Amino acid sequence: MRKSLLLLAALALPIAPAFAASPNTRQGNEAVHVVVAGETLNGIANRAGVSAEALASANGLKAPYVVKLGQKLTIPRAKVAATKAAPVPAKSAANPAAPAKKAAAAANSTARAAIAAAGPPEQESVHVVQPGETLGSIALAAKVPRILIAEANGLQPPYNVRLGQKLQIPRTRRHAIKAGDTGFSISYKYAVPWEQIALANGLDPTAPVKAGQSLLIPTLLDPPATSAAPVTPVTAPPPPKAAPSTGTARFAWPVNGPVRRGFATGADHHDGLDIKAPEGTMVRAAAAGTVRFAGMEKEQFGNLVVIDHGQGWFTAYAFLSRVTVKEGAKVAIGERVGLVGSTGLAKGNELHFEVRQDGKPVDPLDELPKAP
Repeated sequence: MRKSLLLLAALALPIAPAFAASPNTRQGNEAVHVVVAGETLNGIANRAGVSAEALASANGLKAPYVVKLGQKLTIPRAKVAATKAAPVPAKSAANPAAPAKKAAAAANSTARAAIAAAGPPEQESVHVVQPGETLGSIALAAKVPRILIAEANGLQPPYNVRLGQKLQIPRTRRHAIKAGDTGFSISYKYAVPWEQIALANGLDPTAPVKAGQSLLIPTLLDPPATSAAPVTPVTAPPPPKAAPSTGTARFAWPVNGPVRRGFATGADHHDGLDIKAPEGTMVRAAAAGTVRFAGMEKEQFGNLVVIDHGQGWFTAYAFLSRVTVKEGAKVAIGERVGLVGSTGLAKGNELHFEVRQDGKPVDPLDELPKAP
């Protein structure tokens, strides 16, 4: 079951849009832009040479920053003050700082050589900060929104960078649609809501996907913040007996029962555990987190709950007879999220349980305590 969690991470719309540029985006010097079919806020911002957050602020847009066909957007233009090169000091045979300056020059030369070897700025995935550079100038050269670089490197306002600092440059990903893919499976794989992927590619989110099509996979601007594990509410039910903490396990067992089918890779891959239990047995959160999906997935999972535990970790609970939490809810470890059932592709009354890190399936047995 190659499906990836509905996560979210900062809205970086595609750098190279899959739609044709509108006639009013020539040279990136327009003051007012009229939105045409398929355009997104970040695509307009990239071509105009301004940041997405500045464009959104100038037009009073709020998350998720959706623009409408025919909408007029004011393009904020800021005057950039020219910086003068520092004067070169006169040569002096008795200058005691000369060796240090030579060493600094050599270090700068080495750093520049490393950047040159990495390729042009719009292609590099790691950037070494050079003298005089700012986060804004790096983002402009890399053609990646400044906020994405800041978030990828854990920078905080005012987003200062240091000489020689290595910055990860996040790049928009692509996905080639294969036979059998669905909007949900693509969303699940990349941890990006299908509505956002469809919007970034100018597609109708309700229409079926077509094999052979290449999709731009955006990241999300202003993602929902994940906080520390919330305190268990007084009304929360106690954890199941099958979920004792060993001090090393990352998650607790969501339900008590024999594992009918385990995790497997290869041709007969299986991305989680199928745990047998009587219909109506309570299914509990394996750790504290935020519910990112709660509802019906018709293709394979039936009634499904997906929980975001922070730091790229997610768990999924499928085949449920009933979902008992709502999307966006904060849950504590051991809190009920649903009831065992036989929806989707279940082979009887059982829970399909998955653990994923950064969108990739992980064997749940490696993250769970030993079953009693």
